[in-house]
Parts: sequence; structure tokens; C-alpha cells
Amino acid sequence: MLYSMKIKNYLALHWFFRTFALAMKQYTTYIFDLDGTLLNTLGDLATAVNHALRQHQMAEHSTDDVRRFVGNGVRVLMQQAVPGGEENPLFGSVLQTFQQYYLEHALDTTAPYDGIIDMLGELRRRGCHVAVVSNKFYAATQELCRHFFSGLVEVAIGEHEAEGIRRKPAPDTVEEALRQLGADKAGAVYVGDSDVDLLTARNAALPCISVTWGFRDRQFLLDHGATTLVSQPQEITQ
Repeated sequence: MLYSMKIKNYLALHWFFRTFALAMKQYTTYIFDLDGTLLNTLGDLATAVNHALRQHQMAEHSTDDVRRFVGNGVRVLMQQAVPGGEENPLFGSVLQTFQQYYLEHALDTTAPYDGIIDMLGELRRRGCHVAVVSNKFYAATQELCRHFFSGLVEVAIGEHEAEGIRRKPAPDTVEEALRQLGADKAGAVYVGDSDVDLLTARNAALPCISVTWGFRDRQFLLDHGATTLVSQPQEITQ
């Protein structure tokens, strides 16, 4: 009886990992979040936030504070960083200072996570479509993707609400990426590191791969509904 149970458990585990591996191979279009998924931008974001606050004689924040603030776009980031948020009469000025400084310093310490370049290269060698959608403002998204992922990322879309494309977790940026790629949702997957990404994938009716090396930890992702998690970029291409 014990031996039989062990065999059944082994077969169940074998089926699970085989199914998981096959699921990781079936996609032809990969849509990635940027900050915390492809790039570790936290240091430069925190520096820019604190520069803007310092210029307006406001209290600064720790890097861990900024980690918690990111994910919903620059405006929401600064709403949480500035005392009183948008009700503060200096909010607009602080936001502008942040944007100007960040555009000039977005490459100071930012870099791809280990294994990202190889993973993207493998996807492109397989003929997969690759896009980035971000709540980061459009100019910064474009610049970072050109600098780090030239030839690897086909389409990069940043915050675009002035043109009627709502920021994540609305599905608009994902749908726009698919449109520009000439791809449809069949065979597409969304990859991200946060609860916002999980909601974005759900709203876009796409499966989601959650990465654990980013701005949110494994337990946080599980608590917010993650079902497929990877701890290293190469797992995406296995």
C-alpha cells in the first residue's frame, strides 16, 4: 500500500512538472512589465523621488518605501511620496522635478536582472513576439528599452493616457501592444512582478507568469492570486 501511494505521488508530481514545462513552452507572444520584471530600476527611482522631495524641502523616503509605492505609474508614486498627495499645493512642481531628474538619471544604476538578456534572446531566436508595457511615463519606457533591449523588444508602450490608452491594470496597453505586434491573444502570455500585473493579465484575459525577483515577494504574489511563478528568467524558456 505504501509503495503504491509513493508511485501515485511520483506520477502526480511527474505529470505536474511535465504539464508546467509544456505550459511554459506554448506561448508565441510574451508581453512583459518593465520595472521589477526586466529591469531593476529601484535605485534610480528612489534617488529621483528623494531629489524631488529635497528640492521642495520635504521629508525623504527609504528605498523600501519607494519599492512599495511603485507599480501604478509616476503620478501615483508621487501621490504617495509627497505629504498630502495631490492636495499638497506643491504636488505638480514636485512631480515635474521628479520627471525631469529621472529622465536625466534613469541609467545611473538601472540594469537588467541577471539572465534577462539571455532569456529575451532565446525568445527572439524561437521567433516569439516580445513587447513591454509599463506604467512608467512613455519617454522613459522608450529610452530604457532602446538602451537595454535594442533588437530584443519589438514594441514598448509607456503611460499613454493622454491618447486614450488607460494605464495598467486596464488592458489597454496590452491590447495596444498586441495590435502593434500584429498578434492576437491566442498564444500570448503576460509576465510581471506585482499585483497590478496580475490584474492586468486578468483584465486582458491572458495567462500570467509572476516573477519573484522583482519588487514584490513570492508570498505577496500568492496572496494576490498568482498561480504560475518563476524564480529565474531561464525558467520562462524551459
